[in-house]
Amino acid sequence: VLINKAMIELPPKFAGRPPVHPQARSEGELLGAKWTGARGLAEDVRYYGRWMREEAERRIGHLYPKVAVTDEMVRERPDLRRYAGRELTVIAWLWARTVKSPNPAFAQAEVPLVSTFMLSTKQGKEAYVEPVVGPGGYRFTVKVGAPPDAAAARAGTKLARGANFRCLVSGVPIPPDYIRAEGMAGRIGVRLLAIVAEGDRGRTYVAPTVEHEAVALDACPDWTPDLEFFQQALGFRVGGYGMKTWGDLFTSRQLVALNTFSDLVAATRDRIRQHAVAAGLLDDGRPLHAADDGAIAYADAVSVYLAFAVDKVADRNSTVCAWASLREHARNTFGRQAIPMVWDFAESNPLSESSGNFEGGISSIGSSIASLSSRLLGRSDQQDARARDSLSAKIISTDPPYYDNIGYADLSDFFYVWLRRSLRSVIPDIFTTIAVPKVEEIVATPIRHGTAAQAEAFFMNSMTQAMKRLAQETHPAFPTTIYYAFKQAESRDDRGVSSTGWETFLEAVISSGFGISGTWPMRTELSRRMRGMASNALASSIVLVCRRRPDDAPLGSRRELIDALKEELPPALVHLQRGNVAPVDLAQAAIGPGMAIFTRYAKVLHGAGNRVTVGEALALINQTLDEILAAQEGDFDTDSRWALAWFDQHGFEAGEYGSAETLATAKNTSVSGMVQAGIIHSQAGSVRLLRPQELPADWDPATDDRLTAWEAVHHLIRVVGQGGEMAAAALLRRLRGVAGLARELCYRLYTVSERRKRAAEALDYNGLVKSWPEISRLAVTEARLRQTELSLNADPGDPGN
Repeated sequence: VLINKAMIELPPKFAGRPPVHPQARSEGELLGAKWTGARGLAEDVRYYGRWMREEAERRIGHLYPKVAVTDEMVRERPDLRRYAGRELTVIAWLWARTVKSPNPAFAQAEVPLVSTFMLSTKQGKEAYVEPVVGPGGYRFTVKVGAPPDAAAARAGTKLARGANFRCLVSGVPIPPDYIRAEGMAGRIGVRLLAIVAEGDRGRTYVAPTVEHEAVALDACPDWTPDLEFFQQALGFRVGGYGMKTWGDLFTSRQLVALNTFSDLVAATRDRIRQHAVAAGLLDDGRPLHAADDGAIAYADAVSVYLAFAVDKVADRNSTVCAWASLREHARNTFGRQAIPMVWDFAESNPLSESSGNFEGGISSIGSSIASLSSRLLGRSDQQDARARDSLSAKIISTDPPYYDNIGYADLSDFFYVWLRRSLRSVIPDIFTTIAVPKVEEIVATPIRHGTAAQAEAFFMNSMTQAMKRLAQETHPAFPTTIYYAFKQAESRDDRGVSSTGWETFLEAVISSGFGISGTWPMRTELSRRMRGMASNALASSIVLVCRRRPDDAPLGSRRELIDALKEELPPALVHLQRGNVAPVDLAQAAIGPGMAIFTRYAKVLHGAGNRVTVGEALALINQTLDEILAAQEGDFDTDSRWALAWFDQHGFEAGEYGSAETLATAKNTSVSGMVQAGIIHSQAGSVRLLRPQELPADWDPATDDRLTAWEAVHHLIRVVGQGGEMAAAALLRRLRGVAGLARELCYRLYTVSERRKRAAEALDYNGLVKSWPEISRLAVTEARLRQTELSLNADPGDPGN
């Protein structure tokens, strides 16, 4: 609700006005600047954000000291000689959680739980922590260069996935149950691993110091968000380790910083109001009232954006922020929609100029405000979608909850506790409750509703009520669009392959009186987000296009449905592929045209007269989709068809020569011919497909007399990995007529990889399709440039040239 207010209510309200702070106003008048749109509002947010940052440094700067490079450091690390005697700004402090050793002989030793000792994995700039264990305990040093035992450095003190570690001083295993027990008893501590400083040419890593550790541990916040979170909430992984309140997710120093920034929102608000009055705005309006645009309302508006910046700091400054060794920055708390357990975490410096800093958040918010539309005044309210009174006909676009996938209400409290501290007096009607309302949220959470069946019933009933309201209110001339970025979690039963989340949601949509007329895949998700292929995450949001189903819709039979799917889905699928829908999204995107067929009928009936359910319809759509993709194999050359079948059974692992030869005979090719073609490796009675990185770098499709779609795909993957999209474009230009088939083959290979749970290969094929438009564009551009160059070389004296 607050984000929507910041996007559609506030910018239009103060559109076209100059900023109120004296410096910008005087400069703007002198330079004749025109503060169009929300540029004036954005400038004030940046100005007062900088003032907040400066005031915060005055108040808490002593908690974020620079690191002094001493002679002793230089003796241990000659590479630090250039910084000798200097003080470097700290970007982040890297911490490891600790427990007492389970070995009775070392019971007093607080040993670290470290998932990796690698600080930087950039090629040529490697750095790592080296623990030094001695009679008096242990200490951490920092080394540069590749570690002598790379596997050990990457593993840290971890033995396996989850909470499985080894004792650094005795080597005995530290099992999960022991760590959980220590956590529940409040005995998990922290130890400083390393310090990340700003060097002359990038990051510089130094060993921890007693002084820096003491400064952090001695910080004392005057307030802690003691609101308890729901221990069994969807995606929460920290409750079993003794964390119960939102305050438990922060270090003492982080709490001091967040308290300081939150309190400064109120102090800045008073400052803005005074400047607004001096700039000529009336001081008698009500805070953020829809009809008011006076000094108080303006100060409140700017405060909303400043409070968002505080939440950005919170997202980058919790104890579940891991250090990304490749990009060398602290990850944010919500790399995915969950609260994971992070064993070694990065504490960013919010007063620095690097990731996680306050002013960086202010800068990005200011840029966003300046780009927002300010033409029409919008309104954002908090209401229950199931019980809302019917209003006049309207166009509806919505993004509903995703069955049992994400508990947004529970997760939102992470931000809510800080927003409420900053804005409770600014927008009291939003922050009346201590926590975000949760009981009404339409998600299928078994722990909240008793059983899985009760949770599904709650979701189904509530979503149907909400969809009925939308169907009643939607304008008859326009479709209702529903964003649904939720991947089908496939399950197999006697009906075939279906998905409980999609089945239940679609049942609610159809029961409300909607028919589905199609789907629009829209690229809405960050390409670098942490959600992996194995999770319920899509590269796009799938937008369902819905219209009210006609009252006179006919009845249909199951046979009619199957026939229509087989006739109408193939061209729809080709259309989606040509539109470059990513393979990871294809099954979801195909739901639209499939359900459009299903929902054109009032009911679809079995021969016995009982109704075909949504789940059965989904299974039929998925079955037809598989058949269509399998039928596309007929377009491929014989070698590629053999490789696809072999890949389905073996991946890139070796198989028996006899099986390979039998399959080759069936596909009208030969093992020896494919060895010669450079597709496979055959030796000692076994055969395996060559991985992309094993393929020859000097391969030229123009001289390949046995060019295959399989080769094209895997050479493109190799080239993209080594030289990026520009290098792939140069190769694509030389692929002659096989390029289109290569792209088609990627879809089939992705489907096989996903079914066989080969995540790495699936990512390669999906990534190549996603990059295809840019690779193609670059290939065309390069071809035109080369043609121009040839023309110039042909006749340099031609005036036209």
